[in-house]
Amino acid sequence: MSVPVSNRPLHRLPPLDAVRVIGALAVVAHHVGFATGINVGDSPWGGWLARLDAGVAVFFVLSGFLLFRPWAHARATAQQLPSAGRYLWRRALRILPAYWVLVVVCLLVVPRNHDSSAADWARHLTLTQIYETYGLRNALGHTWSLCTEVAFYALLPVLAMLALRGKRRAGRPIVILAASVAVTGTWIVLLGTGVLSLSRHTTWLPSYAIWFGAGMALASVHVSLSNGYLPRWRWIDDLGRAPLACWGLALALLAVATTPIAGPRDLEEPTVGQFGLKVVLYALIAVLVMLPLAFGPETRTKAAFGSGFARWLGLISYGLFLWHPFVLEMLYVLSGRPEFTGDFGWTYLATVAGGVLLAALSYYLVEQPFQRLSHRRRRPPPAKTTESQSATPVATAAS
Repeated sequence: MSVPVSNRPLHRLPPLDAVRVIGALAVVAHHVGFATGINVGDSPWGGWLARLDAGVAVFFVLSGFLLFRPWAHARATAQQLPSAGRYLWRRALRILPAYWVLVVVCLLVVPRNHDSSAADWARHLTLTQIYETYGLRNALGHTWSLCTEVAFYALLPVLAMLALRGKRRAGRPIVILAASVAVTGTWIVLLGTGVLSLSRHTTWLPSYAIWFGAGMALASVHVSLSNGYLPRWRWIDDLGRAPLACWGLALALLAVATTPIAGPRDLEEPTVGQFGLKVVLYALIAVLVMLPLAFGPETRTKAAFGSGFARWLGLISYGLFLWHPFVLEMLYVLSGRPEFTGDFGWTYLATVAGGVLLAALSYYLVEQPFQRLSHRRRRPPPAKTTESQSATPVATAAS
């Protein structure tokens, strides 16, 4: 028996949990490579480790895909669009409690943060630290990307309404992507003309609109194909059947990014051209990483990435992202090791192990209880029976 379009559920995509793990482990390697001095040294692996911050692009593209998908699905299946208020409430409970614990611990425990001011506390607790030049404290430098993500979360209900205007059931992928490219392109032009500062404004949302837009465009295509629309995009499903080709091409693009054309490996500011090229390369890499796990038929590759252990790592990946710089910082503090020294392999393993431990504690003690709270629904008042019932709202996918 076929399922009516208006009743088709939004299915989870378990293999995408592993994409979070890939992004988190890549970011950890990038930070450990910098801390041990490998990124900027003569090691043949330095360039690769320096560019594993592409994991941030993976997170952003994945967020655009997962969070826009419920809106696109609801529009395509003629259901009620997700409640913006409920979506924002669930996002806040998903992100903020664990993050606030991290901020308190880092500002109180990390020795180099002993001089943190009230303004530092206020900025970090409100995720506004990127709007102050050099406003990031030690072991919290990575939270710039969370600030950018939260800005996207806040704007998504409006962006979704704009993207879903018109007759197309799940939005126009080309229009979504073109709009995001235009935003990032305009921002880069403003950086190049000196209107904006490379030292301050490259962490703001418009710099990475193309990453979120790519995810939203993929979600539009995915929903359309799942509901029998836009058959001309079926070639993306064909790409999803070829994981080795997609990931091989992603690796080749990462190799291009390791060269000086994508900017310096250290904290020296890139040129505007280098910054723009890196943003584009990382967008392509993130899309190619995702495609085989989001599109195409069920395969052994998807089964492996959707296995129980991979999904568990996906559950705690947010905590791993949050806590690994604290673990890395404390490894150096407790060992008395000078900065930019140490063995990469052992430091990476210790950082991942400590990060996973703290991530698991964070998930079970903080994140999971608040997620349960976010899923509680108020018991609706008794309603009169009617001949037709409104469609059930689609729940927002967690990222």
